[in-house]
Amino acid sequence: QLQLVESGGGLVQPGGSLRLSCAVSGFSLDYYGIGWFRQAPGKEREGISCISRNGGRTAYADSVKGRFTISRDDAKNTVYLQMNSLKPEDTAVYFCAAAGPIYERSRLPGLERAAFGSWGQGTQVTVSS
Repeated sequence: QLQLVESGGGLVQPGGSLRLSCAVSGFSLDYYGIGWFRQAPGKEREGISCISRNGGRTAYADSVKGRFTISRDDAKNTVYLQMNSLKPEDTAVYFCAAAGPIYERSRLPGLERAAFGSWGQGTQVTVSS
């Protein structure tokens, strides 16, 4: 059974940075595309970034483009989300999710929730002065 565990959340001032980690166990990360989602209080869960199996393709929501970077280290079975220039509106619970197994290594899973079958429990990110 595929399991995902997020870490790295916390309280940060506006303009600051955090790096979230998503540790995957139960199956080789190599077979899966990974996405990051977030959910703010009273709002729908939104997809913010995803990465293909081979790490060669990435996608970002407009709200985080240019500030967030997704990457993966299959040797460590871990996916990262580097978040820079954080804003108060980035405050949310952040989730990672796995889509697959995917046959095509360069295919992006997309940013729709329905594409992802396994989810982590989330980590809180609060951006406040």
